[in-house]
Amino acid sequence: MPRPGTRTSEPSPQTVVRTARSTLSFYQADCLDVFRSLPEGSISIIVTSPPYNLGIDYRSYDDSRPREQYLEWTGQWTAAAARCLEPEGSLFLNLGAKPTDPWTAMDIAQAARKHLQLQNTIHWIKSIAIEKDAAGAAAALEKDLAVGHYKPINSVRFLNDCHEFVFHFTPAGRTPLDRRSIGVQYQDASNIARWRTGGVNRRCRGNAWFIPYDTIKFRDRDRPHPATFPPRLAEYCMRLHGADRIRCAMDPFLGLGSSAVAAARLDVDFVGVEIDEHYLATGVQRVNDELNERGLFESAKARRRKVRRS
Repeated sequence: MPRPGTRTSEPSPQTVVRTARSTLSFYQADCLDVFRSLPEGSISIIVTSPPYNLGIDYRSYDDSRPREQYLEWTGQWTAAAARCLEPEGSLFLNLGAKPTDPWTAMDIAQAARKHLQLQNTIHWIKSIAIEKDAAGAAAALEKDLAVGHYKPINSVRFLNDCHEFVFHFTPAGRTPLDRRSIGVQYQDASNIARWRTGGVNRRCRGNAWFIPYDTIKFRDRDRPHPATFPPRLAEYCMRLHGADRIRCAMDPFLGLGSSAVAAARLDVDFVGVEIDEHYLATGVQRVNDELNERGLFESAKARRRKVRRS
């Protein structure tokens, strides 16, 4: 996450991981500096979750800035992102809020609205309760079902927060999507013939995505970052955009590298930016683990480059 208002010499990646098909570059830098160094129209898709300015305890970033200053900075980085996106590029912007400040996500989206068109609004469902009767006979539930993880809220005013937004911004609001790439099968096979788009027994998933966190046993070890999303969320975004159309993906607020793990799974070029050395190292290690598991390394070791400091 970047420190606003700073400018350094042109950044260089600390770590470059190569496979036979793709290159993943990782910067410990201010994202604005990295955006400035990238050619116009060089990024196909950005999947990211910036700091929300909700007072979250990050290691290297003050998340409690005056709202106007924070939104001004949001406009700066979204303008820089818009310059770097392809004409049919995508910015998937994951945003949350807190009960006492429910406008946060909408305020951030409004700041981005000045530079990009809002094409889709996706609801990332982290936890959901499904009553047996509502699920229908095909689900064969023996009892009501509650799945996923959430942080309980002890309040007489507010509900437990079980979802976050993913705003899909594009340069002109006309970016084509590969909707079936994350589609779901029809529950009723008769619908395959009824609908013109149902010929392959796969329909659009829609804009509500149930993607739970993995269960963790030890927070400091398994999730050392206070606000991160699962790799599957980023992978859905990349597949929806069209994995075969991705020349280069990017996350300017890398955190623990979930978007980088998704890029590694799809074996596409990637640029990740993070100001915190510890988070960056963890993200790179997660990518290394993913590539080792899939046997995609071109070499056993990632190439490492030292940053030239002015």
